[in-house]
Amino acid sequence: MHKQKGVSLSGLMVWGFILAMVSLVLIKIAPSAIEFYKIRKDIKAVVQNAGPNATVPELRNSFGKYAEIDHISDIRPADLDIAKEGNQIVISFAYEKKITLFGPVSLLIDYHASSNGQ
Repeated sequence: MHKQKGVSLSGLMVWGFILAMVSLVLIKIAPSAIEFYKIRKDIKAVVQNAGPNATVPELRNSFGKYAEIDHISDIRPADLDIAKEGNQIVISFAYEKKITLFGPVSLLIDYHASSNGQ
């Protein structure tokens, strides 16, 4: 007698449901995560291109130009925290993003980053 191998229909349905839920979450999160990495890249570029005597309005204006080019809508230039640590300009930001998954279920992500890598 040969022993049967394979997946039952109910097992296939369970794994299909799990795969569909994981795919749904990834598809919903991806645009937000991509925008976060764009913001992080842009604040690092602003700091690299800034002169040693750059003012806060100049830095905010520079980030505004980057944000316009990259179509950033989650954060505005006024939301940036700009400080000087020693001789280095440090730009940081933090915001929350609420992503509705389905029905009453949503996901809240706390994004925060700094131009000095912390």
